Amino acid sequence: GSPVSTEERRRRDKKHLNDVTAARLPPLHHSPAKLLSIEESIAIQIQQKEAYEEMQAKLAAQKLAERLNIKMLRFEPEGEASMQYREVRDED
Repeated sequence: GSPVSTEERRRRDKKHLNDVTAARLPPLHHSPAKLLSIEESIAIQIQQKEAYEEMQAKLAAQKLAERLNIKMLRFEPEGEASMQYREVRDED
């Protein structure tokens, strides 16, 4: 063979890939990657670490509550309990 240009090879490979599979790359919804300063990068990492630790704490509390069989119920000392003792009267 004759040498094939990279553009021609890319076009041929893409055509072959389209024939073989229906899978497509998703469209790019976000802007491409950008460079950050070290300070910005550290600030983002600290925020992500705090959010992760908060989620871990919530998950641990939820698992512990499930394991100990603790039910969180609403407590209304004046509301619902006092309504149970009222008489029900017909308006006839």
